[in-house]
Amino acid sequence: MTVHASRVTAAPPVPDLADRLTIVLLTHNCANWIDRTVHGLRALDVPVLVVDNASTDDTVTRVRGHGLRVVQLATNRGAAARNVGAELAGTPYIAFCDDDGWFERAGLERAVRLLDRHASLALLNARILVNDEERLDPISREMECSPLDGDAELPGTVLMGFMAGAVVVRREAFLEVGGYDHRFFIGGEEETVAIPLLRNGWRMRYDPQIVVHHYPSGANAPNIRHFGVRNTLTNAWLHRPFRSALSWTWFITRTTPSRMTLVRGLAMFVRDLPWIVRDRTVMAAELDDALALLDERRRMATPGRRRHRESVW
Repeated sequence: MTVHASRVTAAPPVPDLADRLTIVLLTHNCANWIDRTVHGLRALDVPVLVVDNASTDDTVTRVRGHGLRVVQLATNRGAAARNVGAELAGTPYIAFCDDDGWFERAGLERAVRLLDRHASLALLNARILVNDEERLDPISREMECSPLDGDAELPGTVLMGFMAGAVVVRREAFLEVGGYDHRFFIGGEEETVAIPLLRNGWRMRYDPQIVVHHYPSGANAPNIRHFGVRNTLTNAWLHRPFRSALSWTWFITRTTPSRMTLVRGLAMFVRDLPWIVRDRTVMAAELDDALALLDERRRMATPGRRRHRESVW
């Protein structure tokens, strides 16, 4: 993959990048495309630690064939498998990758310089370019247009959330908040890290000069959408004031495209209510106000659910 000179502002290279940053690659049943991902990552000349979520195909064999270190988990831990990689990484910064994408080296060097320079910065989200045509991911466009105000000394636009497979994080901050909560498994799991980081005073930013190439497989997407419904509702009721949580619940109920997905997600949420109520601690009004501003933008951009006459759900 060619790195376009216009993407990253010219800066001296980071000669000790391999001592400063580790890539943690999360894999699961991706034997059909993992060679392409590994090829992109090996070209970066930094340590790559693979955490495999109990794959049942040839993923582990293929990755080990490239000479990479693999931690093979006996069970699929979902997003929390990334915590294993973070614990084992021996560098102050971690670049988290999914099995269908990779970073550009110049962007990783920039991320290290920025994290070295700004002690309050916990996380930098990359710009995501999709497939060979390098189409800008809509999430990146949304992040670039963030309406939130923040410290002008910090680079990039202010974030309240991030994309799990396209971030460079400060290992200290990630471990401080416990990483990903295993109870959420996967699907919108980023909130389980983002909100605790914000509540602890850490900052997150989007920087378009850090680039990830993404070749989405979509293999597991239909199987995890109900987890996304459960997870976003759970995070709302764990952290947000009653009115904000109720408003968000109504929005998700009204806009989830598939009624079956919604019913399954709501059922999981109701089942988890005992521990949600037990662990609920309401965030500061300042944080909720910022989330409410993003909520409103999303409401304006999201149509309500429309059901086809022929559809049972």
